[in-house]
Formats: sequence, C-alpha cells, structure tokens
Amino acid sequence: MTQTAAATAIGFKEWAFICDALTQGVQTIILRKGGIHEGRGGFEFKHGEFFLFPTWFHTQGEKLRWVPEGARSSFPPEEERTTVEIDGWARLEGVWRVTDWEKVSALQPLHVWNEDVVRERFVYDDESCLHVALVRAFRLPSQWSFPYQKSYGGCRSWVTLPDEGLRLQETATPVMSDEKWNAAAGQVRSILDTP
Repeated sequence: MTQTAAATAIGFKEWAFICDALTQGVQTIILRKGGIHEGRGGFEFKHGEFFLFPTWFHTQGEKLRWVPEGARSSFPPEEERTTVEIDGWARLEGVWRVTDWEKVSALQPLHVWNEDVVRERFVYDDESCLHVALVRAFRLPSQWSFPYQKSYGGCRSWVTLPDEGLRLQETATPVMSDEKWNAAAGQVRSILDTP
C-alpha cells in the first residue's frame, strides 16, 4: 500500500450504493479486483484517504443484498452525467490481498454484495484473488456537488477531484462511533489476519 499526502483531493470510484453503504455505516470494507486502466502492476490502494466517488452502474441494485432506502431504480448512462455528488470520504485502515476463497466467503455478513458477484470478481482472471480494504468512512457536512468531467469516466479506480474537497474533508464526521467501528474492524481483522 502506497500512501500519498492529502495535498490533492482524490476520488475512489465505486458503485453509488456501495458508497451509500459506507457513508451510512452499513459496511466498512471495499472489495476490489481492479479496472482495465490500472496499469501493468494491476490494482492497488494507492491513497490513504479518498473521497467516495459514486458511479452509476445501472444494474447495481440487482447485485446487492442491501440498497439505500428510497434509492433510485435506474441510472442514466454515465456519458449523460453532468454532475458528481459526493457524501463522504474514507480513511484506509488496512489492506489485504486475499487468495483464499474461504476467507473471502467468511466476509459475507460484513458487506452487501451478493455472493455470486464476489465470486465472479474473485475468479475474474488467471489469478483468483481480491483486494480487501478496511476503511473508516466519514460523512461530509453537506453533499459536495461539482461538474462531471470526461476525465472521470472509464474503468479506472482513482480520479483527481477539485481541491475544494480538502476543506470539506476537515469538517467531516465519522459515520460510526469509535466503539462500533472498532468492533467491525475487529471482525474483519479476525478473518483476514488468521493464517
């Protein structure tokens, strides 16, 4: 894991409903295989802090066991998007590259993806593995909205955002109490830190 100083506002692209699950305290992990623009080394969690940039994958609700209350049932095509709305950011607290399906499967109660989606990601290419990130999510004092740019598109995980986000980050509040977050983090670590 490479961490960079928070001199630039960085966005991590993830399904909109997963961003909601993180900012509503429903889950504390991110499962990632990687996008096609990740480069030779493949995907990695490059940043220690990042904004949760919601993507409009149109069938995401069908692939999750939980969707936010009042969630939209459909999304327009990404190329028709004109704005970005961000509700939170996350601090990276741990990263694992997991090659044991039993460990990935044991995480099932701790996230909202359907098992078939997780398995599909796990066995997506020659190497069966997933990157699991333990994150602590923070809610911004108000939704941050700014114009969508073409540079945000495509199958990439990381995007550079307007610097004004750094000020909003300073006043964000944790979505879970310390006690609740420590308990959730403990569950993740007990599964992934065992040999």
